[in-house]
Amino acid sequence: MVVDALAYHPAIAHYLRYVATTVGRDKLLRTIQYFSRFYAWYLFRTNKPKSAIAPFETIKKQFGLTRKLLRVGKNIEHFKAAAVVALSTKTSGADPVLKYLAIGRQLGYGLYLSFDMLTVLDAAGIRKLEAAKRFQVQAYRAWFAGLVCSTIAGVYSLWQLKEREKLVNKKEGEGVVEGKKIVKERSAVNTQLISDFCDLTVPTSALGYVALDDGIVGIAGTISSLLGVLAAWKKTA
Repeated sequence: MVVDALAYHPAIAHYLRYVATTVGRDKLLRTIQYFSRFYAWYLFRTNKPKSAIAPFETIKKQFGLTRKLLRVGKNIEHFKAAAVVALSTKTSGADPVLKYLAIGRQLGYGLYLSFDMLTVLDAAGIRKLEAAKRFQVQAYRAWFAGLVCSTIAGVYSLWQLKEREKLVNKKEGEGVVEGKKIVKERSAVNTQLISDFCDLTVPTSALGYVALDDGIVGIAGTISSLLGVLAAWKKTA
């Protein structure tokens, strides 16, 4: 009975659906990678011996390489998404600001993954490339551009929701339903904004736009990764 209960338990089925997705595994690896980055920094700042720091430095590097390999070919997904947004008749009548920001976001992510893919052989130690560092810089710039588009879209969406809320009469039945819908949409936008702001610490620090240590980048990356884990978990429910 116990074996049957475990074998057919909904939570087990949900977990298997989650880990079967590339996104699900990537978010878990990303969480561990960035927490290790933060914890290695913490151990260094508290004067812990190198032997204590080394395992977390290794996790950070190896999990980063694993995720880089898993991302190979994913750039096509974002280029397709940009094309779908640009050509879809459903978005032709939508807000042009959000439409172009969505295209910019997808193109930024697509270019980021394209340049990142060019550094795989060098990162894996298979073949050293002189241009690898230059490609990685371009990747970070593209990621930064995509995140900026996503952030602006989030702020703009919050403003739109605020304007919509002003027109809602919450004393009426339809107004109550619309009000709940706005609250739900605002929550989703706020969650995405938090994730975007956290992710922005990675390319901005790597490109030297702002001076952030591994502690800040690590904890910010951990937060955005956990939000990604939660989102992927909900999608596989």
